[in-house]
Amino acid sequence: MNKILVAYDGGEPARRALDTAAELARLTGASIAVVSVVPTHPGRFPVDPWDDTSVHAQELLEARRSLREKGIEADLIEPTGDPAPTIERIAEEGGYDTVVIGSRGLNAMGRILQGSVSEHVATHAKVTVVVAR
Repeated sequence: MNKILVAYDGGEPARRALDTAAELARLTGASIAVVSVVPTHPGRFPVDPWDDTSVHAQELLEARRSLREKGIEADLIEPTGDPAPTIERIAEEGGYDTVVIGSRGLNAMGRILQGSVSEHVATHAKVTVVVAR
């Protein structure tokens, strides 16, 4: 394990993923990058005003602070797009060998209605995926 990409959105599952990635980095000496994808949607309002770049920038700064408290420096990545495929693309293009992502623990209906980013990444990414629960 050399390069870890952590998907982070500020929620409790994402904080578990960040802690898991920090522990993996500590054990292996891997570097960490944190990605927070600003979701875009087709239509008149492509970016949700309550989930825009400023929200994601704050989440990334929070992640950086948390990792620094553990003695880890991390690169921060803030792309826009559909979260799951964007995370998968960044992992592949950036040469990451591991993605760590949190799981919200959605039931079957929640996954159907909202989609599960962690499930999509776990089943489609071309690298090792660790789902923190």
